[in-house]
Amino acid sequence: MKARHFLSLALLLIAARAGAKDWLFRDGQTDYQIVISAEASASEQTAARELQQYIEQMSGARLPITSDTAASGRSIVVGWNQRTASLTGLQKPAADDESFTYKTVGHDLLIWGGSQRGTMYGVFTFLERELGIHWFTPRCTYLPKYKSWQLPRLDHSEAPFIGYRYSNYYVVTNEPQWSAHTRENMKWSPNINAYGNIEAYWGAHTMGHLVPVSEFFQTHPEYFCLRDGKRYGGYGQLCLSNPDVLEICKTRLADFMLKNPAYRIYSLSQNDNFLFCQCQRCKAIEDQYGGHSGIIVWFVNQVADAVKEEFPDKYVGTFAYQYSRQPPTGIKPRENVVIRLCSIECCFAHPLDAGCPQNEKFMHDLRGWAELAPHLFIWDYIVDYAQYIAPWPNFQVLGPNIKVLGENKAIGIFEEAQYQSAGAEFDEMKAWTVNQLLWDPTQDVDSLVNVFIKGYYGKAAPYIMEYYRLCQSLVKPDVHYGIYIRENHEIYSDAFIEKAFSILAEGKSAAETEWLKEQVDRVRMQPLYLHCMRHKAASLQDGTWEELKSLMLKYKALHRESRNQAEFFRQFEAEARQ
Repeated sequence: MKARHFLSLALLLIAARAGAKDWLFRDGQTDYQIVISAEASASEQTAARELQQYIEQMSGARLPITSDTAASGRSIVVGWNQRTASLTGLQKPAADDESFTYKTVGHDLLIWGGSQRGTMYGVFTFLERELGIHWFTPRCTYLPKYKSWQLPRLDHSEAPFIGYRYSNYYVVTNEPQWSAHTRENMKWSPNINAYGNIEAYWGAHTMGHLVPVSEFFQTHPEYFCLRDGKRYGGYGQLCLSNPDVLEICKTRLADFMLKNPAYRIYSLSQNDNFLFCQCQRCKAIEDQYGGHSGIIVWFVNQVADAVKEEFPDKYVGTFAYQYSRQPPTGIKPRENVVIRLCSIECCFAHPLDAGCPQNEKFMHDLRGWAELAPHLFIWDYIVDYAQYIAPWPNFQVLGPNIKVLGENKAIGIFEEAQYQSAGAEFDEMKAWTVNQLLWDPTQDVDSLVNVFIKGYYGKAAPYIMEYYRLCQSLVKPDVHYGIYIRENHEIYSDAFIEKAFSILAEGKSAAETEWLKEQVDRVRMQPLYLHCMRHKAASLQDGTWEELKSLMLKYKALHRESRNQAEFFRQFEAEARQ
């Protein structure tokens, strides 16, 4: 009798637990509501609305939104409020804290973080990590469908690896919703929006903008660099030892900051050339402070001192770039100065800290600046600027490079990409992947790529993955390449091109819609470009040039930086007919 009694109790307990399952939705119905404070920030309100919309699109169930934080019933509580505080016993996060937690407490799901963007990132990560949504591009969201979904026991927290994260692929430019979904928080220009706003780093190579040759050279040639005994009136550098130049920069940068207050960092940086000043006063300052970077830090520090009181929460940024990349000696950047270190000379076949001989000097400079500078911001490069369209396998270095840069005190990373047009090599996939890695560089890049390809390319996905792996196989331990390689570089071969054509032809045949066939064609542009550039005359005869040309026209694709299509087409056809 006792055994039967205990068995009955056990069955009752199992039945009770089964009846208490927390179904977020089932058969188009839900017992849950979304709770958000009436004082919630704009981004938290946006996150709550999108949470409602995406769950409805996935399941047909519409969760009502209420601002009554004391409302009874099963709830997803979005943001920090009285209910979150009482259920967690924790302190309210700082508004600009981008970390977040989502956690089940009883029947409720709590999602909270900093009100500016943290809570919003928590909501989007819950949708992505738990429900499988992926915002691959601004025009392509992978949205799974569910008949039912049971809320599991959750306790998940994340924090960004890098404070400021941004890239500048043309295909995702001025897309604040996509930036928010992929946790990107900075762009070239500030953007006031419903997603917690976009911060910005103003300018690059700005010294010539603040003291233009066109305005001053005729009356004050001494403001500009001395080269080979003459003041240079073209696009060179300023004479940084000239006290008038310093005062002009102080005044004009402060004026720009006053008129454009939405930026976080304001650039006061060298022009994009090697024409530094050779006058005796500049040389003396360089000798005092250990080289070209020394005089720049000396100059920028004085401007930063001049604007600090009026703009206490802003920064003045300058480059450690090419001739100024080596850290100075005997001088440190001020607390309100940001050093923007550029990796332009590096090898991008191998991770920066993997012992590649071409990266040793950069790593030495990176570590030197990390010891010296209060704030280090990295300008990195993730495309081939000599041929945007051609395959350039660098996926394997994205995560490791971000990780080593962050470990050397970088507060931000800018991944410079194809910013002028669509049609670049794997532009959409690389834009999505690099944003994932800027948030967490420890993720496996091949796994991320697999998620993108499977979700984006439909039945053509296996062939795109095969082609991706073929491209990655071009990376060898003893082969190096930078950001200006051309079609005859040793990593390329005609055998690679023929194999790529074969794989992608199968992929296009497998694609089930015209849109997907177009996406395969965008990938096919890569081997097409290589074939045409390696075999100009033959490509006019075999039809590949016309195919490449039509695709470039369709996507308004540029083949390299600062070259227009018409010029490229004319030059190619002239050379091919010779």
